[in-house]
Amino acid sequence: MVTQTADIPASETVVGDAISARGLRKRYGTFEALRGVDLQVPRGAIYGVLGPNGAGKTTLIKALVGASRPTAGEVRVLGLDPVKQAAELRPQVGYMPQAPALYDDLSARDNIRFFTSAFGLPDLDRRVDEVIDFVALTQRQHDPVYAFSGGMKQRVSLACAVAHDPRVLFLDEPTAGVDPKLKEGFWQHFRTLASRGVTLFISTHLMDEALLCDRLTVIRAGQVLITAPPSEIMQRGNTLVRVWRGGTMEETRIKAYYTELPGVLRRYGLDPAVTRIELHEDSLETVIVAMIEEEPA
Repeated sequence: MVTQTADIPASETVVGDAISARGLRKRYGTFEALRGVDLQVPRGAIYGVLGPNGAGKTTLIKALVGASRPTAGEVRVLGLDPVKQAAELRPQVGYMPQAPALYDDLSARDNIRFFTSAFGLPDLDRRVDEVIDFVALTQRQHDPVYAFSGGMKQRVSLACAVAHDPRVLFLDEPTAGVDPKLKEGFWQHFRTLASRGVTLFISTHLMDEALLCDRLTVIRAGQVLITAPPSEIMQRGNTLVRVWRGGTMEETRIKAYYTELPGVLRRYGLDPAVTRIELHEDSLETVIVAMIEEEPA
């Protein structure tokens, strides 16, 4: 596990949001992949972006890291323009693309060392050792990447993104193909990084990961549907209340159960015959799928 990431000194703190976008648009010919996206990501947040395939998640990340020039709108990362001020911003940002951009003929270690060497770290070999341990590839570090599974390539790609201690991390599906135990370790490290002031911007399609984010933006067809903490998004769903009274079970669907449940229970007078109550909340996935299907394109 990587343990040496230093806290960001107070003298280097970002004024305002770590990431912001206003009216961000990206067009490919006649197809508009992003249609007026607005974002504000606080420093030290774990910020998730969720949406169906083709929603614009990868296009959004590419625009934020400067890999793709927006058609319109304004983007700032650490107060800098990712395209016009790329040389100043690049050493402060880590980027893990959805499809690992690695050299297949090189070993895992050589890939990590190659990409990290561009930042001129004085303790390069130590940092490479740490991230190899973090992604659990110590035993395979000298094997060529072409011999790796997709999940293992993801791990090498993540190591390349974090090795130089960036202040902002852009991670596009970082745990795709990674086993549950290792994924848990990754998220523990993500939370440690955030506690030290690192901002993480994570694209995911995994609902269990979305629940771990501080804030979540749901996008569809290049437009933002909602931005809120996952718990608030879940409140848009329904709760199924089942009450057994005597030998009969009755069902009621309500919204925010913590305010509506008392009214349901008053029907029964909360008498001793009420022997069991179950609450079945809609999952985050159910709520988001309903939003995506109901909102007009």
